[in-house]
Amino acid sequence: MEYFSRTRIYWLCQIIGWSSYAIFSLVLYVLSEHQLVPLDISGQLLLTCYYIFSTHIYRNLIIKWGWLNTISPNLIPKIILSIIALSISCFLFEIILNFGLGIAVDANDPWGWSIAQFFANLFLYFIWSMVYFVYHYFENYKSALKYQASINEIQLNKLKSQLNPHFIFNGLNSIRALIDENPKKAKVAVTQLSNILRNSLSMNEKKLVNFTEELRTVRDYLELENVRYEERLKTILDIDPESNRFAVPPLMVQTLVENGIKHGIANLVNGGTLKLSTEVQNGQLKIKIKNSGQYHKRTGNGQDGYGIANTVQRLKLLYGDKAKFNISNHDHEFVLTEVTIPELTTL
Repeated sequence: MEYFSRTRIYWLCQIIGWSSYAIFSLVLYVLSEHQLVPLDISGQLLLTCYYIFSTHIYRNLIIKWGWLNTISPNLIPKIILSIIALSISCFLFEIILNFGLGIAVDANDPWGWSIAQFFANLFLYFIWSMVYFVYHYFENYKSALKYQASINEIQLNKLKSQLNPHFIFNGLNSIRALIDENPKKAKVAVTQLSNILRNSLSMNEKKLVNFTEELRTVRDYLELENVRYEERLKTILDIDPESNRFAVPPLMVQTLVENGIKHGIANLVNGGTLKLSTEVQNGQLKIKIKNSGQYHKRTGNGQDGYGIANTVQRLKLLYGDKAKFNISNHDHEFVLTEVTIPELTTL
C-alpha cells in the first residue's frame, strides 16, 4: 500500500510539475508578443511528454544503479554528467520536433537559440534532480530514524524485562531469610513486595515514568529492606520538590538503590547508611545515591555489575550523550553514584 501511494505521488508530481512548466512557457510566449497557434501548443505538448519520459527513464536508472542508497559527494560528478546527457538528448529531440512540425528556428541567430535551449534544459533537469534527491534524502533519513527508534525500543524492552525477574529473585531471597527468623515480618515483607510488583507492572509498558512514581517504588523497596536489615540499614531521603517534573527510566533509581544495599551495606557487619538525594540545576535532574561501602570496578563479564550496566545502557538509548552516569568512592567509607538527566516532557 505504501509503495502504490508513493508511486501515485511521484506520477502526480511529474504530470503537474511538467504541465505547469508547459503552461508557463506558453504564457511567456504570448507575453513576448508572439501569436499562439495550434502548432505551438502541439509542440509544447510533445516536449512536455518528452520531459516526463526522459526524467522517468532517469529515475529508473537512479534506482537501478543504487544512487539513492548511498547519497554522498561521490555522486555529484555522476549526476552532473547525467544532467548534461539529458540536456543534449532533449536538445536533439527539439531539433527533430521542430523539423517534423515545420516550426521555424530563429535563422538570424541559430547558435544563440541552440545555446539558450541547451542551458534551459540543463536548468530544468538540474531542478528536477535536486528536488528528487533532496526528497529521497529526507525520506531515507526519516526511515533511518524510525529503524533506529525501533531497535532502541526492542533493546529497552529487553533491558526492562530483565529487571523484574532480577528484582523478584532478590526480594524473595529477603523474604526467605525472614520466614524462620520472624514470620510476622515475613508477612509484612510479602505485602511490600506485592506493592512493588504492582507498581512495576503498571509502568512496564512505559519508556519513562514520572519521578514521583519511581520514588514511590523506591520507598516501598526501602521499607521491604528495612524489615530485613532492621537497625543495620539507615535510609535518608532528601528530594528536591522540582524533581517531580522530570521523567526517568522505570526502576532505574530503585535498581541503583538496590545495587548500593546489595553490594555495599549488605557486606558490612554493622550495616550502614544509604542516602538518596536529588537537586535540579540548569534544567537537569541530578540524582545522588550515597551508600556505605567501597566500590571495586569489576572486570570481564561482570564489569561494573548487573544493575550498573543495565542503567548505563538504558540512559544511552533514551538520552544519548545528554545523560551522565558516574560511580566512584566518595571517601574511604562511602560510595557515590550520580546520574544526571535532561528534562523530557513526553513520558
